Amino acid sequence: MPRQTRGYDANKKVNGRKRFIVTDTLGLFLVVCVMAASVQDCDGAKTTLLSVYLFTPVRFVYADAGFAGLLVEWCQRILRTTLHIVRKAPGQKGFAVIARRWFVERSLAWLTAHRRVAREYERHPATAEAMIRWAAISGTVRRLTRGRPATRQRAWTCQPSTDCYPSSETRW
Repeated sequence: MPRQTRGYDANKKVNGRKRFIVTDTLGLFLVVCVMAASVQDCDGAKTTLLSVYLFTPVRFVYADAGFAGLLVEWCQRILRTTLHIVRKAPGQKGFAVIARRWFVERSLAWLTAHRRVAREYERHPATAEAMIRWAAISGTVRRLTRGRPATRQRAWTCQPSTDCYPSSETRW
């Protein structure tokens, strides 16, 4: 990656790039923006939300608590879009699934199944964005052509004294 398209995020202690995405409630990608990690989250969100405003009819967006503050007012004043901040429950310790944020987290997890987007191989952010869109299209086509709801395989357990077999107590 060229030096001008990568950076260091001192808060997350990460080198490279940040990915900003907007998905619908099914997890389908609407907008993808890739920027240097040195770009502040609020500034990256402004670019991403401007793209949402220009390219989609979406006018209500859920966001992580990290995007709270002046961005909410900017979004309402400039884009005429409601930015609703989803916060974790008061007193919550550790990880818990938050329904509105889960769509984005799940979509990012689906991306890691594609080799070209699991790591940063691309020189330019525009190429990285194209690869993310390609991976999202590939995943969507795979789900559409399956023709049936997704099912999970049963977990296999191996005991040292026996052969490997599907676990009978596994519940999905």
